[in-house]
Amino acid sequence: MAFETLKASIYALLEEIAATPKDAHVAQERLREKLSEMRALGQPLPEDLVELEDWLETRLEEGSDDHAAPLPERFRGPRPQR
Repeated sequence: MAFETLKASIYALLEEIAATPKDAHVAQERLREKLSEMRALGQPLPEDLVELEDWLETRLEEGSDDHAAPLPERFRGPRPQR
């Protein structure tokens, strides 16, 4: 998968996470897959995506019942131009 296509799919995933917080486990797994693809391509991992992965993991480990909790503001900034 080309790097630009991978980036676009990650941004689509972020939109999906924001829209459907009840699927946090699925989103976390998909984010891990995308980050693994980036590693396989030898690309540096965006720090904000690594932080998002950590945030999701912590939230899920805590067993948060607040499924409607929005993403932290730092993950909802404007998307870069594709």
